[in-house]
Amino acid sequence: MSSFHRRTFLRFRSLAFNAPRRPRHPLLRVAVGLLGIALLLALVVVGVFVGAAMLAGGLLWRLWVQRGARAGVRRREPTFDGSYRVVGKAQLPLAH
Repeated sequence: MSSFHRRTFLRFRSLAFNAPRRPRHPLLRVAVGLLGIALLLALVVVGVFVGAAMLAGGLLWRLWVQRGARAGVRRREPTFDGSYRVVGKAQLPLAH
């Protein structure tokens, strides 16, 4: 492995796998915490509204399809007549 690749790998490893450092200043630490909580709440609110919009859209779609089905002339589907026989459960021979 060349020294360039080794340096790049070590740089990537130090950036990717270390935990992010918390700020040392107490006010900045509180601000970052509040920013994280605000981001979490914003994602939850957006998720709730998107979910409610999807449910409302599904209900409107179902109502629209039912309305269209009632407006058309309903035909009777052809029926198939036949004779049926009930078949019993298969019996396996007992192994000795």
